[in-house]
Amino acid sequence: MKKFRFSLETVMEYKQQVLDSLQTEHGAILAKVRRQEALIEELEAAYRHLAQEFNRRKLEGISILDAMKYEQYLRSSERQLEEAYQHLAELQKQEEAKRDEVVEAKKETSSIEKLREKKLEGYNKAVQKSEEAMIDEFVMTRRAMEAQSA
Repeated sequence: MKKFRFSLETVMEYKQQVLDSLQTEHGAILAKVRRQEALIEELEAAYRHLAQEFNRRKLEGISILDAMKYEQYLRSSERQLEEAYQHLAELQKQEEAKRDEVVEAKKETSSIEKLREKKLEGYNKAVQKSEEAMIDEFVMTRRAMEAQSA
């Protein structure tokens, strides 16, 4: 019997390549999300540190000019944080969209793989049936030869 050949093998390979590519892209976006989260943590820590320093300096007595500089720097830090959060939200939307693409590609790939498994199972059953038929034919031929020689 001829070797098993799945007619959609090239389609399955293509779908697998697409899935691998999407997973790589998803991983890259996830890395960007993690970096942005780390940046936000750093910005928040710097903001808290500056606010604490400003409060400490206010208790000790601070010039109006220095107080205005602190307030200006705090507002600048708040804007940076706001922009960082907005960028994080955009990255999270991209990550979610890419994750949806990966899930869809996995569904497509797995459906083709299941079809391949069914076809292979049918092929294996046909091979087994063919082998059983050959064995039966061999046994019948042998019995017939033994009956003739006896």
